[in-house]
Amino acid sequence: MLAIHYFVLILTGYLLGSIPFGYLLVRYVRHEDIRAVGSGNIGATNVLRSGSKGLGALTLLLDAAKGAAAVFAGAWLARSYFAGSINPRDAAAVAGLFALLGHVFPVWLRFKGGKGVATGLGVFLFLLPLASLGSFVVFAVVFALSRYVSLASILAAIALPPLGLWLYPEWHTPLFLLALFLMPAVIIVKHHQNIRRLLTGSEFRFGKPKGSAA
Repeated sequence: MLAIHYFVLILTGYLLGSIPFGYLLVRYVRHEDIRAVGSGNIGATNVLRSGSKGLGALTLLLDAAKGAAAVFAGAWLARSYFAGSINPRDAAAVAGLFALLGHVFPVWLRFKGGKGVATGLGVFLFLLPLASLGSFVVFAVVFALSRYVSLASILAAIALPPLGLWLYPEWHTPLFLLALFLMPAVIIVKHHQNIRRLLTGSEFRFGKPKGSAA
């Protein structure tokens, strides 16, 4: 029975996370395939860079919202249907982890999705609010100084696990720690191309003309 409960959590989180809002918004509003624009990514940054600030902002909000929805759904399922078998916090962490994986590897787009930053923000904002705010401060400072969204996202992801360990010492269950470390790791790995461009000085910097690096 416990295996079925975890399967429901995994499926719920994955299906919520796999909704490709960036792809859908650009497809139905602008009749374009966002995967053929810019970096080819379906996330908010590429939607914004494609020339639509409104759609970029909406993609960011919706991608974050589906991460938050997965956390709430996981906790609700644990309290309402799995009481006594799964800790609600662990259930929320599992659902949130698979929401991120659903965004990064959506079955609807042949498992080629986004980098998970906005979805991860939605997950952690409700799972670890104080740690998320600290991570967001890191993002904001790095972005303000460098104008690199990718660098700010990577460093914010690196900052999140130690902040979570420090601010929530009583929550260190194996499942919770798995989510805490694996989600930022996935986000960082998905930025591997950005890391290469940062090292070569060819990464896109906001506020600079297209084609200009540093």
